[in-house]
This record gives sequence, C-alpha cells and structure tokens, in this order.
Amino acid sequence: MSGSTPAIGVWNPAFLGDAVLTLPLIEALARSFPGSAIDFYVRKGLEPLFSAQPGIRSVYACDKNRKGMASLIREGRTIRARHYDIWISAHTSPRSALVARLSGADRRIGYRGIGRKLCYTDTVDRCFGKLHETERILRLMQPLSQETFSSMPHLHLPSAALRSAQLWRAMADAPVVGLHPGSIWPTKRWTVEGFAAVAAEAARAGAVVAVFAGPGEDDLAREVIRLADVPTLQLHDFSSGMSLVSLAAHIACLDAYVTNDSGPMHLAWAQGVPVTAVFGPTTEDLGFFPRGDQSTVIQEDVPCRPCGLHGGKSCPKGDFRCMREIDPQRVWEDVRRKIFPEKSAEKKGVETL
Repeated sequence: MSGSTPAIGVWNPAFLGDAVLTLPLIEALARSFPGSAIDFYVRKGLEPLFSAQPGIRSVYACDKNRKGMASLIREGRTIRARHYDIWISAHTSPRSALVARLSGADRRIGYRGIGRKLCYTDTVDRCFGKLHETERILRLMQPLSQETFSSMPHLHLPSAALRSAQLWRAMADAPVVGLHPGSIWPTKRWTVEGFAAVAAEAARAGAVVAVFAGPGEDDLAREVIRLADVPTLQLHDFSSGMSLVSLAAHIACLDAYVTNDSGPMHLAWAQGVPVTAVFGPTTEDLGFFPRGDQSTVIQEDVPCRPCGLHGGKSCPKGDFRCMREIDPQRVWEDVRRKIFPEKSAEKKGVETL
C-alpha cells in the first residue's frame, strides 16, 4: 500500500439506484484515507452523474453487454494497469468477484459467499434482509476501519446542470410537484390513473406539476398528462430529451416528488428532496427504500408481497393488487402535507377540535 494515500477502486456496475447508494462508502473511504485516489466503476451511461462527486478521482464505465471470458480478462488487465492498493466490490455477482481477483490489488474486499475467498482477501456478511442497502455496503469498510460512518448518501451534481435547473425553478411562483411514473420493471409502476389523479389534485391546489420520464417511458408520461388534464400554465412536460444529469438537477429543485421504487427515487432523497414513493411488488424489508424525515413509502399490505427483488414484467397473481389498491387520495395527502405544511397543520387542528 502506498503509505497513507492508497489508490482505491470501488466497483458497483448495478442499476442507477445501487450506484447512488454506494456514495456513503465513498465518503467513508475519503474520510478514512485523506488524499487517496478513489475511482468509481459504474454501469455504462451513469458516469456523468458522479463527475462532480467529492472524493472521486475518476469514474469508469462498465459495459454490462460485454460477455465472455475474453472480455472479462481484458477488463481485468485494464483495471490492473491502474495499480490499485485496495479494491472494494459492492456487487454480488461471480463475475464481479473475478474482476476483483484480476484487479491485482493487495486488499480485495467483497461479500461473503461460496468460493469468494479465492477472489477476495477480506469478506463481510451482507446481512441481507436486516439492514438498509447503504448500511450493507458500508459493512465493506469493516476490514479497513472500525469507525462509524453516516449511511445517508449525498449526491453532488455539476454546477452548470444545477444552475440551468434553478433558472427553470425560478420561473414558478408556486410549489412544484414532480411525477415520475416509469420504472425499468413494469410491475413497479403505479397506475397511470393514480399518477394522473395526484397531478390533478396538485394543480387544483395551486401547485405546478412537472412530469418526468426515462428512456422508453415517453408514452407512459404522456398518458398521465392526458388523463390529468392539467392547465398548460401549471404543467411542465419533461418526458423526453433529458439527460440523466439534467433529470437529477431538476429533481433537486422540486418541492415534492412522487415516484415508484426506481433509480430516480434515490436521486431525490440523496439530494434532500421530499419523496413520496409508491411500492408494489417490493417492500422496505429488502432495504432499498428512501430514508429521512421527508421520505414516505406508500404501500398496501398484500400477502404476496414481495414477489421479487426487482419486481417483474407481469404480476405473478395476475391481479396487480399491490398497486391497484393504493388510493390516489392517500398519496396526494402525503404530498399536500409536504408542499403545504401550514395548511396541513390547520386541517389537523380542525379535525382534532
């Protein structure tokens, strides 16, 4: 190891939310090894999101579409040439364990499992089902430090993207409620009717509504807009042509954000934005829920939940009860409480007289 300033590689080529939830680990490493060179390896396409993150020297892309042993060996050689002293893998796949072995780092830290000792010099129990994912990832610090670290992620964006989004936000003289009806996993999507009902309520209450979408989600967002029938002056349609960094910057300017269990959900609470998250096939016990005083998970106690770690393409039961039974009024009331706290307090006072 190069004295007290080691070169450190952090590997997590999973989905957007997983990468965001790795940020407390990076903060812990920067705090434990001041001046160290920390490189972050993420899924291809996510690199710009972390370009302004304090403590990170470089962000590298992992192309998940490259398969086979030859590709693995080439990737390992590239990483090995960067001469890391410490390699930490927050990803659980056997391929990620092999990448760690090929990295050539003196210390290679990962999760415990069959055969993992052949690839890692140090392993920790992931404690799945017992801890939040940020806390599970922070356990990878145990071989390096016994200090206690914060498990709250803090996402820092490029200043140019933030300035552009702030100029947009300055044009609105009312609270802005963001809606993101999409998700990679179809069963994680709350109904378009539900999102539309919340949008309509927000507009009636005097708020501005901003609708967001990821790649391939344009039609979904536009159907929400059509059903909501929000007055043009109160609607901002961001359903196409927005980069990931711009999306994150616009989310940072919101007064409240209604979203499914998805990557953008993590972009919101990692920037301190009040979040109302609608959970269907997944549950908080899996450890990927938004945290903080202004984060709320809305869900129904359906016996078949959870039906998987990521949800799925279709409901195994065929009825989609976990999402269809969520009352839009319940979601709106949580949003209203966040954007109009004074009115919510007054209403509560009247109800308790």
